[in-house]
Amino acid sequence: MNRNLDGIYFRIERNGKFENVCFSDMTEAEQREVLKDRPIKFVTEVALEMAKRLHEIGEELDLECKNVR
Repeated sequence: MNRNLDGIYFRIERNGKFENVCFSDMTEAEQREVLKDRPIKFVTEVALEMAKRLHEIGEELDLECKNVR
């Protein structure tokens, strides 16, 4: 299921067709593929945007993690 939560889209090939897929909707293998060989600045920006979106979702749903490691 595509939830389109993070707003970070990549054009990837699935089942012989190219489509725009949200980073968090990709498989781990797809995520690794789109990040490999990218400059550290690019990967840092993706991580910062993901953190921002996670925070926004937590605020919107009033979520809090009780089991912090």
